[in-house]
Amino acid sequence: MSLTRLDGVADAVDEARRACEQLRWHPAMRRRSAECRVEAGVRAARCSSALEGGRLPVELVRDVARGARELPADASGTLVRGALRAHAEAEHLTAAGGRPLTSAPWQALARLHVAAAAGLVDDDALGRPRRAGERPGDVPAGTVVPEGAELTARLEALGRLVSTPTTAPVLVLAAVVHGELLTLRPFTGGNGVVARAVSRALVVGRGLDPMGSAVPEAAHLSDAAGYADSLDGYASGTAAGMAAWLRHCAWAVTAGAGEGTTVADAVLAGRLPAS
Repeated sequence: MSLTRLDGVADAVDEARRACEQLRWHPAMRRRSAECRVEAGVRAARCSSALEGGRLPVELVRDVARGARELPADASGTLVRGALRAHAEAEHLTAAGGRPLTSAPWQALARLHVAAAAGLVDDDALGRPRRAGERPGDVPAGTVVPEGAELTARLEALGRLVSTPTTAPVLVLAAVVHGELLTLRPFTGGNGVVARAVSRALVVGRGLDPMGSAVPEAAHLSDAAGYADSLDGYASGTAAGMAAWLRHCAWAVTAGAGEGTTVADAVLAGRLPAS
């Protein structure tokens, strides 16, 4: 069955598409879209790292991104640094039209993981899936995650999904990849940042938000409990659970376009510091 036929999904996807189209026509996008995209990226990285526990003020993250300040040498600093690097790698993927994700999905994921998880996991665990007996360090103890042959099979299926042409809305594809990576936790750490970076690369690279100015990561952070609950629904494999996850992801893009509008308004008003 088409995922867009699940309860409420088609309407939520359409709303997200309209929100992104409206953001694209904001006056700031005519001449100052680069500034909007940079600030959206700062907020995306800050929110993605905050979801993993690395909560630092957006003002600090902005200054770090433009080379004006240094991150603290602690766990939060390491998480934010990884999120900024992962965002930069996602920007590289979108600059190539998302083709690396299509032609060589696991090489692209490996590069994203190296960017996100350097300093978080052992060097020999960077850029490769978990081996037999390895557990992800970014889930609570006792959490059941796929391992061994099941993990391998689902990763292979995920690679085929990303590399095979589809008529499904890009938001649906991005949500499925996002949910699968969060459910599989294929790496020993850094999985959340990687999953959100891949989702952003797909949403931007495949044209839903071509300006890269929406910030769905902010919406996930603002409703972290709903994010986790809907992910549990995805992991359940039920139609109702999948629909809840897809609706949440669509809502996040819609709300993220609202955050992008806030950014664009601030750019026009000169309320953001010059790079």
